[in-house]
Amino acid sequence: MDPDFLNVFTQPATLNQFLAENVIAQGEKKKLIKPTSSNNAKLEELKLLLIDWINTTLKEEHIVVKSLEEDLYDGLVLHHLLENLGSLKLDVDKIALTEKKQRQKLSVILEAVAKCLQLEESQLKWSVESILAKDLLSTLHLLVAIAKHFKPNLAMPSNVQVETITIENTSRGLKTANAVEYITENKENLEAQSKGDAFDELFSRAPDKLDAVKKVFLQFVNQHVGKLGLNVKDIESQFADGVILLLLIGQLEGYFLNLRDFFLTPASTTEMLHNVNLALDLLTDGGLLNFSVNSE
Repeated sequence: MDPDFLNVFTQPATLNQFLAENVIAQGEKKKLIKPTSSNNAKLEELKLLLIDWINTTLKEEHIVVKSLEEDLYDGLVLHHLLENLGSLKLDVDKIALTEKKQRQKLSVILEAVAKCLQLEESQLKWSVESILAKDLLSTLHLLVAIAKHFKPNLAMPSNVQVETITIENTSRGLKTANAVEYITENKENLEAQSKGDAFDELFSRAPDKLDAVKKVFLQFVNQHVGKLGLNVKDIESQFADGVILLLLIGQLEGYFLNLRDFFLTPASTTEMLHNVNLALDLLTDGGLLNFSVNSE
């Protein structure tokens, strides 16, 4: 057995209990939060905040969550949460009693989450199996991603990190690797992104000059989208659905956007978010956007 594995625990009883609770089959690999992170104050703060957020959101549906691992694994709470937050209608039963039904339900739910958040499979930090197995690390990553997308103003503690151990059951015994993993953003990275933002400075110190700046931007926008027969009068409202932004990018970059790739007349928030996310992806791919922007 890998000696690093033993260093995670202080007593043999802890090791036996850990192995009993986390059975790892031959050839299987699992990444888990170390028992040493159980007294992590910021982790507990995040868990309590997420529980309170879910309970507040689902109060009218008389759903009460007490444990993230125990109450979310079967998909019932996630189902209600997504329908409430994103008006998503999921084609699954509300209650799944058997493990097979729960697995099918979670598959539909997590597929909807990945599509809504526009995440590729390689970007996912959770899976049907890990959520079904009541894995806390996966559950936290999933909930944080959902909260950031639908409730970006939720005051989550930054810089929440945990010690993890990846255990692989090989033919030669248990192989392990230790690491530190962030569940919420690294505050130092966020501060580095926000330094020197001229518009933040403008908003805070010279709000009287905003109208003049808006006029300059409107002239710039209309100079380009005017070629398409469009006229923008209000930046806030007319940019909200992403259509003008996409057409402007196309004009500036000199390429044609296929009308099948976006919604020219979006009829829902989901379609608007699709347009805005596409625009942000185009800006990022073109090297014009080097910091995170929330599409909401």
